[in-house]
Amino acid sequence: MSGRDFDEWEIELHGHRVVYRVAGAGPPVVLIHGMVNSSRHWEAVALRLAGEHTVIAPDLIGHGDSATPRGDYSLGAHAASIRDLLAAIGVGRASLVGHSLGGGVAMQFFYQFPQRTERLVLVSSGGLGREVSPLLRSAAVPGTSAILWLAAHPRVLAALGESGRRLRARGVGQGVYLQAIARALRPLEPPGARKAFLQTLRSVIDVRGQRVSAQDRLYLLARLPTMIVWGERDNTIPLWHGRAAHEAIPGSRLRTLARAAHFPHLEDPEGLAEVLLDFLSTTEPAVIDDGDWGELLAPGAPRSRRPAEAPRAGADVAPV
Repeated sequence: MSGRDFDEWEIELHGHRVVYRVAGAGPPVVLIHGMVNSSRHWEAVALRLAGEHTVIAPDLIGHGDSATPRGDYSLGAHAASIRDLLAAIGVGRASLVGHSLGGGVAMQFFYQFPQRTERLVLVSSGGLGREVSPLLRSAAVPGTSAILWLAAHPRVLAALGESGRRLRARGVGQGVYLQAIARALRPLEPPGARKAFLQTLRSVIDVRGQRVSAQDRLYLLARLPTMIVWGERDNTIPLWHGRAAHEAIPGSRLRTLARAAHFPHLEDPEGLAEVLLDFLSTTEPAVIDDGDWGELLAPGAPRSRRPAEAPRAGADVAPV
């Protein structure tokens, strides 16, 4: 497979269609997208990594071209689906890169399957603090589904896109934002995608902000090569979340991208790919087994207790 390919593949898992894209050859790297994104959005980064790595980018269930079943859209369910996909295609261990929601999924993957995780990269990641943009908080309000249905209607999206085009042609800056909104909402046109989006959103965000936090488990990353990457202009999840996580994770790296906001893989794919390649080439993959995991969870705790000797047949046993 050439480094210029980012081929789409399809597999059925648990009766549901899962779509993923693959590029390159070499040690595996899994790219996990965020909400209202898909594997397609990783293409510019994937092709830059493909010269040295096998890049695997799944469409999370409920996103992109994967199925949108009624079911569990929690971080743990997404992580388990990625584990199943990797097992089905013969990938035992990999480095994980997660953007936004995908960062939370990547951290959950490590927490559930540490033996399968070699490195971790968090890109403008969720799960590192409560603060999040007002737009995402408002989307978690009950009754949003009707508004979302209207906003994602093809005629509304077409009107937004056309208005944005006309404003840009006149040199009005707001045209860029209208076009960006239309692009963001377009994947939500199918009813199943809107339902999956709301279920995924409400599993991690409520009206007060992010409701799922990995802060109490960041210490577990001490044995795993970890890098945090953030766009310096991010107004969706604040940069200081990344800085605080970097301080909390021993040995972690922090890289910021001046040209990027919340979507570094779209806004500065060259810069993101450069820091990823440097990180992958200058760190050794972690190997964590069950014994290591126990030591990480409870350092110095006894690992086993000798069971009490069973009473001999016929012996007197004092009542408890």
